[in-house]
Amino acid sequence: MQVSVIGAGLAGCEAAWQLARRGIAVTLYEMKPAKRTPAHHSDDFAELCCSNSLRSDQLENAVGLLKEELRRLGSLILACADETRVEAGGALAVDRHGFARLVTERVRSHPNITVIESEVTSIPAEGTVIVASGPLTSDALSAAIAEKLGDGHTLNFYDAAAPLVTYESVDMSSAWFASRYDKGTADYINCPLTAEEYDAFWHALTTAEEAPVHGFEDKHVFEGCMPVEVMARRGHDTLCYGPLKPRGLKDPKTGHEPYAVVQLRRDNAEGSIYNLVGFQTHLRFPEQKRVFSMIPALANAEFVRYGVMHRNTFLHSPGFLNAHFEMISRPQCYFAGQMTGVEGYVESAASGLLCGLSLGRDLRGLGTVELPGITAMGAMGRYVSTPIRDFQPMNCTFGLLDGLLVDKQHKKIRNKQERYTVISERSLNYLRDWVTEMQA
Repeated sequence: MQVSVIGAGLAGCEAAWQLARRGIAVTLYEMKPAKRTPAHHSDDFAELCCSNSLRSDQLENAVGLLKEELRRLGSLILACADETRVEAGGALAVDRHGFARLVTERVRSHPNITVIESEVTSIPAEGTVIVASGPLTSDALSAAIAEKLGDGHTLNFYDAAAPLVTYESVDMSSAWFASRYDKGTADYINCPLTAEEYDAFWHALTTAEEAPVHGFEDKHVFEGCMPVEVMARRGHDTLCYGPLKPRGLKDPKTGHEPYAVVQLRRDNAEGSIYNLVGFQTHLRFPEQKRVFSMIPALANAEFVRYGVMHRNTFLHSPGFLNAHFEMISRPQCYFAGQMTGVEGYVESAASGLLCGLSLGRDLRGLGTVELPGITAMGAMGRYVSTPIRDFQPMNCTFGLLDGLLVDKQHKKIRNKQERYTVISERSLNYLRDWVTEMQA
């Protein structure tokens, strides 16, 4: 048995790992270092764009539930994330470079995985394959996929990465460490703005010059990763209810919540680099320096990376993929990662794990993996495979899972956090029994 996996991002590495640890030979194709996309900065696998890309680690949050499901199913990505985590309140933040290095080392050292550093420009006509080339799939492979699926079924959207600044360049006399509502440890640098400072910042942001992005229009921006300047143009105080929300952040100098607060999050284990939370952008680099330096604590900030805009590719998966990401018209040809319409790094890893588990069982004659909608992974697979007129990339949310309207006494659970906790417990209880059954 031999499987080709195209792409060594989170989904591809996870899929390759799940197959390899079940004794299946894997050939993993990665076009780096010979060829890179605008998002690639190193030769390591599984690159993240920011330290907090893996998001919440709480079971009251759907992506937190998804992470716990991945842990219980033996995820390589979650194991490496847990080993390289840095403190970030209730989030699973990691040292990005340490994380990527660890994933790369473990994949390359597995005896059942052979890595070939070469660009793949077409889907093999025969054989078992998992296409996990990511949202920045090369033009040649994108064209091959589009041809295979038919016109109109390979779409594009735009994604953005936030700027990074050095800690030593942040004016801490104008900022303070804290987490919102003092939850967890004080992991964020909070940079306050008065009403007058915010007004000047907002006017500069909404009129700043953007980098050219061909074919891009505000109405087509994917809501889950909206550029900060696009969000600002939707209303003067829109940012104050989004990334600059001051709720739960009292300035120790005044004892009151500021008009607006920009949060910085640690981007590496050493704490020498910080990420501007929610500041994904496609402004021109000089404009980013000019506008973001209007934030008092960042007046003299050293930007080690400016925000960039990327073209992302995703498939119109309903009707082409089933719930375990296998092509309906070609058995044992799978797609995984953000290109399938799951949005986010954790979701990408989950799709790769589901592909690896399902294909691994299929190759051993055990049948494919079917997870119900009471699990986050099952609900995610159901979303990408259920026909919908305007299919768009989706993060894992509790809205995708089967609902829970009553408790054991048949009473409605009205408290949202309590309801989400019960939904998470239901999923994990199911997985516990399912894993025991699979192992048997």
